[in-house]
Amino acid sequence: MAVPKRRMSRANTRARRSQWKAAAVALVSCPQCRSPKRPHVACPTCGTYNRRQVVEPSA
Repeated sequence: MAVPKRRMSRANTRARRSQWKAAAVALVSCPQCRSPKRPHVACPTCGTYNRRQVVEPSA
């Protein structure tokens, strides 16, 4: 198993870890009510998916 020969400096460690970011959630507009929603998921506002009513809208 490979073992590091030298300790990695704090700057190099932090530079490497700076790329570990959470990606922002992708949002699209609902074709029915134009509210933002996640793609391939029923709209939480109007309850439609693929232009069909699939769930009861949340108040």
